[in-house]
Amino acid sequence: MKKIIIFAAATLLMGSCGVYNKYERPQVDTKGLIRDAVSDVDTLAVQDTASFGNMPWRAVFTDPQLQSLIEQGLQKNANLQNAVLTVQMYEAMLKAAKLAFLPAIQIGSTSPMGTISTIHTDPSSTTRAYSIPASASWTLDLFGNILSQKRSTQMKLLGYKDYQMAVRAQVISGIANSYYTLLMLDQQLRIVEQMSQMAKETWDMMKLEYQLGRMRSTSVQSAEAAYLATRTQANEFHRQIRATENALSLLIGQQGQQIPRSTLAAQSLPTEFSTGVGVALLQNRPDVHNAEMNLAACFHDVQTARSKFYPTISVGASAAFTNSNGAMNPGKWLTTLFANLTQPIFMRGALTANLKVSKLQYEQAFNTWQNAILSAGNEVSNALVNYNVYDDNSKLEAQRIAVLTKNVEDTRALYKSSGSSYLEVLTAQTQLLNAQLSQVTDDFSKMQAVVSLYTALGGGGK
Repeated sequence: MKKIIIFAAATLLMGSCGVYNKYERPQVDTKGLIRDAVSDVDTLAVQDTASFGNMPWRAVFTDPQLQSLIEQGLQKNANLQNAVLTVQMYEAMLKAAKLAFLPAIQIGSTSPMGTISTIHTDPSSTTRAYSIPASASWTLDLFGNILSQKRSTQMKLLGYKDYQMAVRAQVISGIANSYYTLLMLDQQLRIVEQMSQMAKETWDMMKLEYQLGRMRSTSVQSAEAAYLATRTQANEFHRQIRATENALSLLIGQQGQQIPRSTLAAQSLPTEFSTGVGVALLQNRPDVHNAEMNLAACFHDVQTARSKFYPTISVGASAAFTNSNGAMNPGKWLTTLFANLTQPIFMRGALTANLKVSKLQYEQAFNTWQNAILSAGNEVSNALVNYNVYDDNSKLEAQRIAVLTKNVEDTRALYKSSGSSYLEVLTAQTQLLNAQLSQVTDDFSKMQAVVSLYTALGGGGK
């Protein structure tokens, strides 16, 4: 019988070879992942290994007031704090998974016991009995069941650390975008206020012309309407500024209040970008790395499900310090050694179904990981295109503003000498206002593209 047991155990052990495998990253083709920002057909030929996304956020966002806001957000943002707590929970779970390799020790299956018994007819026949039981058991992880569960927990922990970094990057980019939005709205408000003053002067000039009988009332009404339109725009910008300040206050964990800030013209952001090699996205992007860690966790879950088909072997010992109901005085230790083997035979299809589900979940995780890589490439490509387009548009708008500024000056001068109509004056002023607002929007969009590119390349570093 002993030889049979040894032979059966050896056969199972040999059959278990290959049950547990180490996770290795599947092959992934990152060639052409990032499109060229100019060419419509070629992909970006990247030779640099250093990435713009690896730069510390303080080197990208150099405005001292913005840096102060980001530091406050990293300390007080509620979503980021919850992400940190989630990581701590999985660290505790991983610690418990590591302890699963150690023996379990307990004070027996029953509580310590002591009794005193006496025969009433013979008071001298008092018997004192006591027993203090203890036991220990250890599951032999021959088939990688415990190990694969621990590995799965490790991968999930790494995934949640990636999630924490992703939230951190979102907090940084969200604060930066909101800050730049405020600067844009401030600049647009200043432009509208200046244009409102110019429209008021035009209205006053036309009222004077009307009083002198040189102009019809309809012209004065048009000038007044143009002035009132600028006041409406100013009110709308005030509203948007207040709403953006409230949103930014929420991001940095404080009640809504005025945000101290600089000006749009004072900003200095990088203008040269290295996107790094495509494969760097696999490590730099927290969401991509998180997707891979989830894939690795599913891989180990498959190993765990497969190991359930093999027997569970445990060894242990039990002992009790007892006087055997008074027969031995003083008491002695009585020990028992045992081994247990449990082999699943018929589990009503539960083990097979569990293995199949684990494999399907692995396939889903693989698809999610692949899509995360493609999405990362798209975001980088879009950010590069956006930056180039808005940079060009801003330069074109600057030229248009110069032309329209001269056009307004000349039109107003001609109007005073009856060389142009009131309609030409209002049209020139409106065109100038729209061009100035458009340039500010383009400058903001260019800044926003820098933030998006930094995040898309896995930014959010120390």
